[in-house]
Amino acid sequence: MLEQHLALHGLAIKKHADAAAVASAVGLEPARVECLLKAAVETGRAVEAQGAFVLSPAGRMILDGHYSRVYGELRENHAFVTAYDRFERVNGELKQVITDWQTMDVGGQKVRNDHSNEDYDAHVLDRLGEVHDRFMPILAQLARHLPRLQRYAQKLEAALDRAEDGAKEWVSDAKLESYHTVWFEMHEDLLRILGRQRDE
Repeated sequence: MLEQHLALHGLAIKKHADAAAVASAVGLEPARVECLLKAAVETGRAVEAQGAFVLSPAGRMILDGHYSRVYGELRENHAFVTAYDRFERVNGELKQVITDWQTMDVGGQKVRNDHSNEDYDAHVLDRLGEVHDRFMPILAQLARHLPRLQRYAQKLEAALDRAEDGAKEWVSDAKLESYHTVWFEMHEDLLRILGRQRDE
C-alpha cells in the first residue's frame, strides 16, 4: 500500500508528469513507478496521455483518504509539527526572495527583472543562500522523522549551486528542478502530509 500511495502522492505533487519525474519526487525506482501508475490507470485512479500521467477525480479522492492513515502518527508528532511551523516562517522569506528575483523596483514601480543588473542579482542570490542555510537544519529535523524528505536537501543544494555558478534559470524556472520549483513541491508534500491548506 505504501508504494502505491507514494506513486499517487508523487503524481499529486507533480500534477502532470511521467513516471521518472514522479519517481524522483518520492524516491522509488522509475520502472516500479511506471508499473504502479499504469495499474492506477487501469483502476481509474489516473489518466495517461503521451507518456505522462495525471490523477483522475476518483484518484484524488482515494489519495486524500490515505493521508490520515499513512501520516497519522506524524501529524501527532510534536517535533515534526514544530519543525514544519519553523519551515512556514522561512517559507515567507523565500517567497519574498523569489519575488525580488523575478521583479525589481524602478522609479517606485515593480517591473520584470531582465537580469541585466549583475549587482542586483548577486544581492538577491546572497539572500537566497542565507535562507537556504537557515532552512537546512529544519529540513534535517523533518527528515529525521520521514527520511525521504532528505531528497529535497540534495535537489535544493544542486539548484543553488548551479544558480551561484551563473546559471540563473536554476533560481525559479518552472521548466527545471529549479530552487523555487523544488521548494514549491516540497511545500505541497508537507501540506499533504499534515493535512493543511496552502496559504495563498
